Order: sequence, then structure tokens, then C-alpha cells
Amino acid sequence: MIDPISLAQLSEELLADAGGSRARRSARTVVGGHDHIMRQTLIALLVDSSLAEHDSPGEATLHVIKGRLSLEWDMGNVQGRTGDLIEIPRERHSLHAIEDSVVLLTAVPREHVAAETD
Repeated sequence: MIDPISLAQLSEELLADAGGSRARRSARTVVGGHDHIMRQTLIALLVDSSLAEHDSPGEATLHVIKGRLSLEWDMGNVQGRTGDLIEIPRERHSLHAIEDSVVLLTAVPREHVAAETD
């Protein structure tokens, strides 16, 4: 049986966990893993915390569950607010919390995207 996941409840738990973390962030995979192609990870970032510049995971989106943040890359940036869905660019990027925020990252890893286009 598949049980629903309360993103609202889990968001509050992750924000609390982030408050106890030196990095001021916390994350948990909610769907997927090593035996799945798609992965969904809930990420909580406290105000002024960041995910430093990193490579794109492949095809990916961020759904802003709560808060406001900025997704930045060489060619630009975009701010997201509660309820927004943002497509992540396929280049190096970073994420910065403008206020306490929670996002749902949905990603299909690069190796699976490449296999689909061959």
C-alpha cells in the first residue's frame, strides 16, 4: 500500500532540523532512490543559507513549497515564491534562501536523460 506524504508536515520537520544544523539546511528524499529513475527530495533552507554552486542533476524542477529563494547561474537568475515551479537550467547553479524556505526538487539524472534521447 502506498501512503500519502504530508509535505506540509515534513517541511516543518526539516525546517526544525535545519535550525539545529551548522549549514542551516536539511533535506530528505521522499520519492525515489537507487532503484528509481526519478528522485524527489524535499530541501529546507533557513534565511541566508545556500546550496553552493553545483552541476545540474539532469532534467529537474524546483517546486517552492514555502518561502522565497533565488536560483542563480552564469546567464541569469530567477526568484521563486511559495507555489512557484521553476525549471532548473542544465548548467552549474546555486540556490539562496531569501527567507526560510522549503522546495521539492524533482530530478531525472543526466544518464537517464541521455539514454532517452539516443
